[in-house]
Amino acid sequence: MKYSLLILCLAFLVSCSGSDDEKDYRAENEEEIAAYVLANNLAAEKTASGLYYVIEEEGTGATITSSSNVTVTYKGYYTNGTILDDSKENLVSFNLQGVIPGWTEGLTHFKEGGKGMLLIPAHLGYGSKDSNGIPGGSVLIFEIEVYTPEMIAAKNEADILAYLETNNLTATRSDSGLYYTIEEEGTGAQPTGTSNVTVAYKGYFLSGSVFDESGSAGVSFGLDEVIKGWKEGITYFKEGGKGKLFVPAALAYGSYNYSKIPGGSVLIFDINLISVK
Repeated sequence: MKYSLLILCLAFLVSCSGSDDEKDYRAENEEEIAAYVLANNLAAEKTASGLYYVIEEEGTGATITSSSNVTVTYKGYYTNGTILDDSKENLVSFNLQGVIPGWTEGLTHFKEGGKGMLLIPAHLGYGSKDSNGIPGGSVLIFEIEVYTPEMIAAKNEADILAYLETNNLTATRSDSGLYYTIEEEGTGAQPTGTSNVTVAYKGYFLSGSVFDESGSAGVSFGLDEVIKGWKEGITYFKEGGKGKLFVPAALAYGSYNYSKIPGGSVLIFDINLISVK
């Protein structure tokens, strides 16, 4: 996932609606949504707030509440079909207290693993004033799929395999789902999961965007203090060894955003194991 895309997605989703006394678009939006539903033969439900939603798959995972953390893919557009934002195949994670009211309410009608559509009138979106490129009074439509941890793991696996194929790499998969390549095995001591090590590394996403990098002298730490993918992965090298770790989210920072790491991200690390203590 491109981190820059995540920033754009979250900037778009964060609620800008507040007091808005310029124009009430409720009746106009209701007419527009009803016409769209009829024209597209949608089995839509309307809530008391004026939100419409379509459930294609309810989902079988955890129940979503208005304060849940969620991981989704989505496409947003106007009733004329013009796309306003699209996560494409990228996972986007956020808390439902940090987004427009139409999302906060709408996703509670799904469970994790669910898929469907939200048709959001302006008073549950961005109101009557232009905001972030969204014209005031706009009805917003979102096609949404909510991911379970299992779906994230499956997507991570598929994305790693696609990356390996594209880059003509052969990697070994461990039982945990970690992939690794050994470019130089090394000839020194081999660490255990509790060893203290010094490692020079570069960390980046599947897109190639670098999120962290040490100097050539490396950094020192105990393997019982780092993410699971490192705790396991570094033990496949010997001192002096070099290679790559392909770490799925379950062995890194999980399904939700962590510092610079978007939720659900596969992380790649170029590894140089300098020393084992």
